[in-house]
Amino acid sequence: MTLPVTLWIITQPRCVCISAVVPYEITVYTSDIFGAGTDADVFIVLYGRDGICTQQKSLCVNKRERRMYFERNSVDQFIVELEDIGDVIEKIRIGHNDVGVNPGWHLDRVDIRRLLPNGKGSQTVTFPCERWLAKSEDDGETVRELVPSDIFTEKLTKDGTLKQIEMEVEDPLETHTYCVSVYTGDVYGAGTDANVFLTIYGDLGDTGERKLSKSETNSNKFERGKVDKFIIEAVDLGTLYKIKICHDNSMLSPDWYLEKVDILNEDTEEPYTFLCERWLSMKKEDKMIERILYEKDYDGDRHSQGSSSQNLLGSALSLRSQDNNANLRTKGSTDGSLQEEQMIPYHITITTGQERDAGTESRAYVIIMGPQKIRTERLWLDLPKDKKGYGLGSVEKFSVVGTDVGEVKRMELGHDGTAPESCWLVEEIQLCVPTKGVLYTFACKCWFAKDRGDGLSSRVFNMLDATAISVGQKILYEVTVITGDVPNGGTGANIYMTCFGASGYTEEMLLPKCGDRFERGQKDTFIMEIADIAPFKKMRIRLDAKGSRPEWYLEKIILRNTGTDEETSFAYGEWLSKTKGEKRTLSCELAAVVDEEQMVETTTYIIQVKTSDVSGAGTDANVFLIIFGENGDTGTLAMKQSNNSNKFEKSQLDTFRFPDMLSMGDLCKVRVWHDNSGIAPGWHLEFIDVKDEVMNKTFRFQCDRWLAKNADDKQISRELACANNDILDLKERTSYEIVTVTSDREDAETKDNIWIVLEGKKGRSKEMLMENSSKKRRFAQNATDVFKFSSKNVGDIAAICVGHCPKDGKKFSPKPDSYWHVKEITITETELGNQYIFNCNAKIPLRNKRDDYKVYECAKIIESFASRARSLVPVKYEVIIVTGFEKGAGTDANVLLTMYGSNGDSGKLSLKQKMRNLFERGKTNRFDIETLDLGEMKKVRVEHDNSGLSPGWLLERVEVTNSATGVTTIFPCGKWLDKKRGDGEIWREIYPVY
Repeated sequence: MTLPVTLWIITQPRCVCISAVVPYEITVYTSDIFGAGTDADVFIVLYGRDGICTQQKSLCVNKRERRMYFERNSVDQFIVELEDIGDVIEKIRIGHNDVGVNPGWHLDRVDIRRLLPNGKGSQTVTFPCERWLAKSEDDGETVRELVPSDIFTEKLTKDGTLKQIEMEVEDPLETHTYCVSVYTGDVYGAGTDANVFLTIYGDLGDTGERKLSKSETNSNKFERGKVDKFIIEAVDLGTLYKIKICHDNSMLSPDWYLEKVDILNEDTEEPYTFLCERWLSMKKEDKMIERILYEKDYDGDRHSQGSSSQNLLGSALSLRSQDNNANLRTKGSTDGSLQEEQMIPYHITITTGQERDAGTESRAYVIIMGPQKIRTERLWLDLPKDKKGYGLGSVEKFSVVGTDVGEVKRMELGHDGTAPESCWLVEEIQLCVPTKGVLYTFACKCWFAKDRGDGLSSRVFNMLDATAISVGQKILYEVTVITGDVPNGGTGANIYMTCFGASGYTEEMLLPKCGDRFERGQKDTFIMEIADIAPFKKMRIRLDAKGSRPEWYLEKIILRNTGTDEETSFAYGEWLSKTKGEKRTLSCELAAVVDEEQMVETTTYIIQVKTSDVSGAGTDANVFLIIFGENGDTGTLAMKQSNNSNKFEKSQLDTFRFPDMLSMGDLCKVRVWHDNSGIAPGWHLEFIDVKDEVMNKTFRFQCDRWLAKNADDKQISRELACANNDILDLKERTSYEIVTVTSDREDAETKDNIWIVLEGKKGRSKEMLMENSSKKRRFAQNATDVFKFSSKNVGDIAAICVGHCPKDGKKFSPKPDSYWHVKEITITETELGNQYIFNCNAKIPLRNKRDDYKVYECAKIIESFASRARSLVPVKYEVIIVTGFEKGAGTDANVLLTMYGSNGDSGKLSLKQKMRNLFERGKTNRFDIETLDLGEMKKVRVEHDNSGLSPGWLLERVEVTNSATGVTTIFPCGKWLDKKRGDGEIWREIYPVY
């Protein structure tokens, strides 16, 4: 299962729906001039401080009222309930929709009256206008922004008299003129005949949606390669940072290619540039006719306006502030102070049953509960806009953000029951907590309905009743992507990222675009869940080159661990393109940089490939290679440019040169294969030599086997272990380095001794005493201390026992507050270099007896390169694939399998057998696969290519048996791989059940 954010805190204008609404008395004065009245729909918006505003509200509710009000020289009064924007109204926006027989309107002024708190009187604010709101008069605008001139206050005094105070508004907001220059692109068909609308946002408010009607420069607006200028008057918006521009898709040629928008504040002479370089079209690119564009140099939050606040993946909001029901929540700490709650993601998958009336259109929610009374808020599971409810047999996936409850104990699932079809049969529930690395599965099969089953519309599930499996812990990282400020530097293609670290590598992850990311000159920040592999060594970025903008100029990517604030940067500064830049590539390798130090060196690889001296050994096929080492892998290398014009001939040595590559350090294996093309594709490979020029070291990979469909074991892909890696002869005894970190609390340190016992898969060590000498003081506050011991080899360390004892064996009566507060203990097996990390973060009491101690389980293992390399020997695996028994369970598609273990993955393996019809309903298929030892099996990925007449497939389970050890690992599935059934996926990542 692939499971699919620095904190940008800014003050920005926002239209908010505030639960508190208050009545406003709005009095509108229409002028006493010819044609001043209107029968259009008049609306109003009120603005308070910091850009907070009400929703737009029409003053008349129907056409009859519109004919009655807003006549020449009339005074019309309305009582309107609007959101409470505070005590100060800084401006109003009033306008009409320009519809009706006589829509033009001359407005004299607007008075807004509201009651003072506690019924102590009222306050009336006057907003003068004295201008036309008409297409045919004045400047042609039908919307005006008005600032207050006078405030009239009536206060009730203690003696019951009414005190009246009239005053002028001091320092009201100024009305500014904004010159908007719209640049239509110089590409074929770039111009548009549609109506274009613009909204400008600043830190003091926004203009509202304005139609760009009258161009100051061209009679025919928005033509190819032209610049149209428009004048917009608005109350001072402050610093501009964003615009929204769209068209109504009307007329014969509505498609529009917008180059950019420049806005000049003519009062302050401040210029702003908003780059677009995209289509606004229902037919081209992403078929969007509305764009959110940020100012070229804006560094704030670029969160997509269309994404849900509950969707963690790709969110630009802080995890500490993001929540379904509140922006910030606090809880009491032990010292009585308030502290912020830690927010984490939860992934929920719900399978609806297939019985009659099993689906529902009600709104579902979950509440996740931890120990004691810790729980999340009610987390609503909102379906996509194109789905009305939970259909029969549907599988819906959600990502929500809630309080970190620690160890999950229970979970409540329910729905609001407000829809007409409120019966709901839930077949299965899955809860994944990526930050804990646990996936819980409940076989529910219960009705959530008042008139079905036991009449409950919500249920509480205990985690003890769930099947819990480990799926690998994820760490929350804030990802910042900087796109270069070069012409057409943005992209609409999909961007994929793979990270490599000291503890392995991640799967290839799609960077969430959310419509407005990865555009020219932008700095996009969002949260992603990344496997716990730090410290990082390098990153691989791949562009799929799909869509109308298949190229991208990548400047830099920054990863910040949201828990530790550790930051790693990856710089590139080049095109990912087949036609631009020097490299002409769609993928790149970026070295990690920490504290200005590059983690991986750049080198040149010289690869020599020797074809064997046997009959028919040469090949006409295309050959590919991946090199694996202590810094990850190189990605796929196409063996094209050889020193020989005719490559891979019998008894021939071909040399290939790959410059400017990130060094993999010491190498452990290669994966070599060919595409079986050409007249004679079969190939007998003798060996491969790989030379790292910077290290000046050559690594040999011996093969002496066929890669052919008609010879040997009929495999055309081989994994070859490095022949010159040192194989360590592990002895019964070894040495351990133990590093302790005392916490920075004031009472953390101790003057006494600590003892430790290691518990591993091969046994238990003797007690190791870590002495606190007077000459070299140890276990001080915030100190790191190092000890070395010789011991029998206990194998992989699973747990440690830690005790706290007095020095020199003296007996004493310990005080209740005699502790050592340990933060972390790291144990390194010096012979192999494997590291075992224990996150203790606890008090260990001082005791005389050795039977009083604390036990800690290993939180993280960093396996050394030497340890991984020594286990890489060829192993045969028997793979059993069981297809389900339901109707239509079999598939005609081609199936691919990838096996993942502690030593890496097998690569994609095509499961084919000549002259056999595979993966039929209720059948079991067996395959023999040879690859280098994968170690302990972690997961498998099964997918198909959706080909054939009946590609849909119900996969029951996968069984993998290691022939060397005889260990069988079972991967239960029971899910459809089908675009039309289940969740619509044609792949599954399956974790084992032991």
